Amino acid sequence: MKTIETIAQYEEVKNSQKAIFVFSADWCPDCRFIEPFLPEIEQMFSDYGFYLVDRDQLLEVCQAENVFGIPSFIAYENGRELGRFVSKDRKTKEEIEQFIQGLQRGK
Repeated sequence: MKTIETIAQYEEVKNSQKAIFVFSADWCPDCRFIEPFLPEIEQMFSDYGFYLVDRDQLLEVCQAENVFGIPSFIAYENGRELGRFVSKDRKTKEEIEQFIQGLQRGK
């Protein structure tokens, strides 16, 4: 998973790719919980680029996207939002997979 370093990089990826942004932070226990299975999810859904957005480094992006709970996921394709799984709740591997599968069905 690549890490988004700047607001400009976030905008570039968001507007030019099929991407899933994973909003996270080092101090977040629920974010650490999902880390072990994220590589497997990336492999299962390889038609998306996966990008880590550190909440503490890019707070402006989180505010603009209304991401006030982490871990959270937002999917974009060429600037169009495909869907979001945004809350402060812990997410299971199955919930994340269902979210991405729902994107592919056009939910």
